[in-house]
Amino acid sequence: MTRPVTLFTGQWADLPLTELGNLVKELGFDGLELACWGDHLDVFEAAKDNAYCQAKLKWFNENKLQLHSISNHLAGQLTCDPNDDSRSDAFAPPECAGDAEKKRSWAIEAMKNTARAAKNLNLKVVNGFTGSPIWHMLYAFPPVSDEMIEDGFNYFAKIWNPILDIFDECDVRFALEVHPTEIAFDIYTAERTLEAIDHRKAFGFNFDPSHLHWQFVDPVDFINTFSDRIYHVHMKDAVRNLNGKTGILGSHLSFGDYRRGWDFRSVGRGEVDFESIIRALNRINYQGPLSIEWEDSGMDRIQGAAESCAFTKEIDFESSQVAFDDPFTEKNR
Repeated sequence: MTRPVTLFTGQWADLPLTELGNLVKELGFDGLELACWGDHLDVFEAAKDNAYCQAKLKWFNENKLQLHSISNHLAGQLTCDPNDDSRSDAFAPPECAGDAEKKRSWAIEAMKNTARAAKNLNLKVVNGFTGSPIWHMLYAFPPVSDEMIEDGFNYFAKIWNPILDIFDECDVRFALEVHPTEIAFDIYTAERTLEAIDHRKAFGFNFDPSHLHWQFVDPVDFINTFSDRIYHVHMKDAVRNLNGKTGILGSHLSFGDYRRGWDFRSVGRGEVDFESIIRALNRINYQGPLSIEWEDSGMDRIQGAAESCAFTKEIDFESSQVAFDDPFTEKNR
């Protein structure tokens, strides 16, 4: 049996969950990866009110939709970011706006409650972001010392070890979407992130090939390197458009602008080698969902979601249980 194909609801949180549920069934999805914003899931409520969780599970059951994970990217971003401008004010309650530490304190509690919510929903995986206290130092000018970078990873560990204690208590794992602006954005930073928290099993990765592809990082190499830490998988595509005028930093151009050096594409319409990714996931025996995170500013999202679902179901396949040349061996003569 091939893996279930789900839709991450983060980019669809403008729609009520009941409306979205009807739509995704029509589009062919097996279930949802539930975002912890909009009306899709309130983690503070889900952490304390079992009846609220049971109502959610009943809705999934009645609609014949699967639920394998929840995702709290927005709160997670605030845990380690500097939070020193207004861009992330909308990620937290209005009373936190403009106050970096107020946003951080709220976010830390939100992530702890996300683990508790997952437990109450009988789930084992939470996806999300961590933010980064050192992303703004990426270019290393003004000069950045090794000590400053080390302090950044230590700060991440200081913030996240207590959060992960709650994940351990709840028997739930956190899967970081490796992504620019996070503490881990490629293979080396992912290795250093695991080192910073002493390789706690509660912390692994939500594999998303799109963010690796445009950085020229091999997605299959990422799977091979972290074969025991792939806790969830996003299906998302991207293209590079390096024409001599632009680079991979985006040129301060919005997504969807044809001049950008790279952009997201609907799954199957970009450059990501999903065939090799499925083979790599088979090698590590990943049995979880393939969750469509649909982001394509140049395409209608309903058509894009439908195509992405169909493409993913077509490209997915099971590992062989026999070697093709077994019939040629001595024992089968």
